[in-house]
Amino acid sequence: MARQREEYNMIEFSGVSRTFRGRSGEVEALRAIDLSVEAGEFLAVIGRSGCGKSTLLRLVAGLLRPTAGHIAVNGSPITGPRPDIALMFQRPALLPWRSVLANVLLPLEIRGRVRPPDRERAHTLLDTVGLNGFHRRHPHELSGGMQQRVALCRALIQRPSILLMDEPFSALDALTREELAGQLQQIHMEMRPTTVFVTHSIPEAVLLADRVAVLSNRPGRVQRIIAVDIPRPRSFGHNAHLTDVAAHVAELTDLLHADGAPAPLQL
Repeated sequence: MARQREEYNMIEFSGVSRTFRGRSGEVEALRAIDLSVEAGEFLAVIGRSGCGKSTLLRLVAGLLRPTAGHIAVNGSPITGPRPDIALMFQRPALLPWRSVLANVLLPLEIRGRVRPPDRERAHTLLDTVGLNGFHRRHPHELSGGMQQRVALCRALIQRPSILLMDEPFSALDALTREELAGQLQQIHMEMRPTTVFVTHSIPEAVLLADRVAVLSNRPGRVQRIIAVDIPRPRSFGHNAHLTDVAAHVAELTDLLHADGAPAPLQL
């Protein structure tokens, strides 16, 4: 008997491979990925540059199709972009002529519906990330960290069931990265979107994730999945769980070194 829909994992990779073909030949980015992500889970993905982390996100977002295998969300195959899946990039990509509030509401405008409750939610999201009082400002008036906060609110405005994040804090200074990681942790605890977060920072992965998937050198394969069983909220400051955080960071660092990769950038 077929299992009921609610028993499906939120995201399911089954034998997923992706090869790019160009003038200079073929590049195999991912090979035979088998991976499940549960509803409400926060999965971090780490690995060496070029191992296919961003490709993996674009496959889930429906921007690319697998060369082999398939990906399903709640048991349904992904055939293209979906309104319940939001993708946040390294750069905020805000429209410079629109205010902060208008940038956040843009996905809803594109779909032809902006209701008063949507505006209220946009205000609440901006306040949550510390941007109260900046709703009418424009991107050029904001710091890089503030712009990325706006991009996060824009990704969340549609209440996505899946949030995909491609190194969203990589261009920021260390202190801002840590602050944003803390805010994202709090947002995830409250809203529980299924989140796949690509990062080069091992400490960032440990701070945020329920599990960390380590991809091998290209072609990317799932080398190991590490469960991060540390109570939330987590931080890098002096707290009862600092030893556990350090132990997970050390384990992941050793694992990546064993694969012949240099240690990823740290916070």
